[in-house]
Amino acid sequence: MSLDARVQLGRGDFSLDLSLDAADGDTIGLLGPNGSGKSTTLRCLAGLDAPQTGRIDIAGVTVVDTTRGIDLPPEQRSVGFVFQDYLLFPHMSVLDNVAFGLRARGEARQSAERRAREWLDRLEIGDLASRKPGRLSGVQAQRVALARALVIEPDLLLLDEPLAALDAGTRASVRSLLRRHLADFHGAVVMVTHDPMDAMVLADRVVVLEDGHAVQAGTPGDVARRPESTYVAQLVGVNMLRGRAHDGVVTLDSGGQIRIANVAISGPVIVALRPEAISVHLQHPEGSARNVWQSRVSSLEARGDLVRLEVEGPPALTAVITPAAVADLGLHEGADVWLTAKATDLDVYPA
Repeated sequence: MSLDARVQLGRGDFSLDLSLDAADGDTIGLLGPNGSGKSTTLRCLAGLDAPQTGRIDIAGVTVVDTTRGIDLPPEQRSVGFVFQDYLLFPHMSVLDNVAFGLRARGEARQSAERRAREWLDRLEIGDLASRKPGRLSGVQAQRVALARALVIEPDLLLLDEPLAALDAGTRASVRSLLRRHLADFHGAVVMVTHDPMDAMVLADRVVVLEDGHAVQAGTPGDVARRPESTYVAQLVGVNMLRGRAHDGVVTLDSGGQIRIANVAISGPVIVALRPEAISVHLQHPEGSARNVWQSRVSSLEARGDLVRLEVEGPPALTAVITPAAVADLGLHEGADVWLTAKATDLDVYPA
């Protein structure tokens, strides 16, 4: 294992209690709302914060063991850290920033600079070696920070919102570059992000934190298809309905019922319904859909080339339709509508 960690830490009303493990080549995405403990977890792994109780092993080396009084400082841990704001040293050149970690570990200047130049070239920014951070673009600074973290050849790479400081026009290209380099990285990666697209593209496994505890873990696809908390459902844009299943019908906790294809499942369940699987009509629809609800539009919001439509409950749902459909149906806030969803389009699993 590149990483085997259990950390517990309390600060005022907040408490962090989390176990993480990752093999060589694994990328773990930490998702969660602000204040859930994501960045605190990274700081504990890096040695910038100390857990009150716990143990952290990195590539077989115990860097923290509170029962034995072990707490190695950051420079003695095989960890690379890319901070959200990059935290490049403003008075140093790009080359000196990248070579800094090697020099701090006692490597000779000539060797450290040679290795730093190699990484700058790999990240296609070798021509920036003499430039100061204040003259870099956001994309360039991100690549310098990544080179500084990777040049020390760490066993664990920590990424704190690595794409958050980039504008929308450059995120996709930098995400693609980051994916290529993570694929070649020999150790484990723990990445904090608020962006589900970053998690879907970059992470092999996702751990969702809320209030300092893991509330869901799995592959990005599994978490997106089967959210187990309201936060995750909102993050991935899925309607999540809780209720009790019996004989192919789920009686919803929020009121109303929904018919499902799996008549064998029973007891407390979660029903996940993708907004794009909901059809919107002005009149009672004809057809084979087993779920039909009459409702009222509570809001309309443009999202790129689609419109997000929210309706009152029960059940309260979100659908997405095209601007052309909004115009054809004459939709507006307060409009009465009928919604349909096929039972086969629902994902139902135990709560």
